Amino acid sequence: MTSRMPRVFLLVLLTGVCLASLANSAGTGCPCEPAGPLDVRDPYLQRLYDLTYDQKPPLPAPGSYGIDPATGKMVHPKATPLVQDAPNFAGQLDYWDQESYASNMRVLAFYPHLVSPFHTWQNIVDFGKRRYLYVYDWDNMSIFDITEPARGKLVLRKGVQWNAEGPTNRQNPFEPQRRPGAATVQWHRGLDKLLLIQSFENRRIGVLEDKSREPDAVQRLRRADHWKGFRIYEMTGPLPDEWRLLSETTTDRRNPDALLGEQEGSGSLDVPVYYGGRYLFVAAAPDDSYSLTEYPDYLYSPGYQAWDLQDPAKPEFVGKLTVPGQIVGDPAHEDAYLMNPRAGNRTSWMGARMPLFLPQPHEQGGKLAFAAMAGLGLYTVDISDPADMRTLGHLSLPPKFGGTEADNVDTTQYSRTGHVFMNGYPMNDECFEPYKDIFVIDAKNPADPRVVATFPRPMPPARAKFTDYCQRRGSFGPKRPGYYTQPGRGRDGVSIYAFYNAGVQVFDVGDPTKPSIAAYYVPRFPKSGEVMESAYGNLAYGVYVEYDRNVVWLFTNHGIYALATPVLGEPASGVPARSWPYRD
Repeated sequence: MTSRMPRVFLLVLLTGVCLASLANSAGTGCPCEPAGPLDVRDPYLQRLYDLTYDQKPPLPAPGSYGIDPATGKMVHPKATPLVQDAPNFAGQLDYWDQESYASNMRVLAFYPHLVSPFHTWQNIVDFGKRRYLYVYDWDNMSIFDITEPARGKLVLRKGVQWNAEGPTNRQNPFEPQRRPGAATVQWHRGLDKLLLIQSFENRRIGVLEDKSREPDAVQRLRRADHWKGFRIYEMTGPLPDEWRLLSETTTDRRNPDALLGEQEGSGSLDVPVYYGGRYLFVAAAPDDSYSLTEYPDYLYSPGYQAWDLQDPAKPEFVGKLTVPGQIVGDPAHEDAYLMNPRAGNRTSWMGARMPLFLPQPHEQGGKLAFAAMAGLGLYTVDISDPADMRTLGHLSLPPKFGGTEADNVDTTQYSRTGHVFMNGYPMNDECFEPYKDIFVIDAKNPADPRVVATFPRPMPPARAKFTDYCQRRGSFGPKRPGYYTQPGRGRDGVSIYAFYNAGVQVFDVGDPTKPSIAAYYVPRFPKSGEVMESAYGNLAYGVYVEYDRNVVWLFTNHGIYALATPVLGEPASGVPARSWPYRD
């Protein structure tokens, strides 16, 4: 997230690439590209740019988007590039709203503990009669005892502390090669051991802004000195010093024995998919040729890999899945890429952002998976033989960039209804991009997935001083409905999403073709001094739901909320009779 510009502004063209605010000397930013001429030296990037000409969307003209005075509804830009500082538009609040709003939802507790104001992952694990919540990003981790969700206790903190000056007071730092990665924790049913499986992906944040202008940064990422793949630990207790490393595996399939600094590809992205049986599924670009992607600070178009974990100390590669339009230098892939309306837009993520989404674990007879591949669309996948994963059907979506497209799939209602929910999420603040719908997809016939409805757009209550959440400032749109690692994994008829400046939204999906909003909690924005100003707009970026205890955890840029709603039922304390993750 980025710093903000003043609400009243005059836009002028500056060096052909930046529109700056001149109306208020307090303005600190503009939607700029990194300065400097084009400088591409990487052969894979050169091939990508040889295929396409620059079709980056122009910055929309002032007045072409915003609140329509005739209808009072928000009109989003038709297309925008990824920007560092999104401009405000007429009618937005000129302050950060300190009100909170609730419907059918209440706060059990608020913990003013900040792991990161931008992004974290979460896991919940039971040890004996205690339940622990892990909140972490690549450099920080906090562990809470949440046995009593309204009276949680901080057990361990490692990494930095955040305040108005940014990250400060580094304490107990992780070793460079032992930083946390997006993780799943599952009970290995063959060995009767609790496994922690962590992804390690090619880190771009803080390294690269524009791959067409920063050849040195591109080279650093190609030959990064951190692991590209996944690590597996035996988790014998709640604290990191009780975790025993079993294996570390690179997802580089061109050079599977490559050492640090030599590994190709993206590494393993986001939370690995594993249910405690034989097979692990990860999202990964297996080598550097998977480079057909427009996103300015990312080099890869990830596909998918399957691994055999019968012996987690020696993971065995099983198979991979690649879809048309991913590989540089392959004529068929390049032709498929050029058929995509996003080709050349220098904006869209192309390829997987998360691993496969399974309605049912493979070990329990699951044969179907969903692959959300951003600008490449949604694929249905036959995983009955992980060594030979095959696409069954494909769904293209109308381009909606900037922002992320086809990021996440909620499969929790599929066995009941044959429908899944798919969404992207905003990357620009101030609604400076097309709105990201949550699509209802009828996939009863996996060969022919079809969009049949969209979730309703959250709207503020009548008492709010704005009529659309875009006027509240910051980011607005869906993020993710948690992860498959949430205790209980899901609930029939309910889907719960973090919605940035609209807080957490609870949807009734009893009839998935007619979704409705059943509850919500919208927190205040940070107060002065709580967090640095550039993070203010990133309000509610994540949820993690205890479906077995009816507790919703909302992660914000100023702390953590424990919430309850009668949609789920009365919240419970203590460790359930069936410990999480399930040991049977």
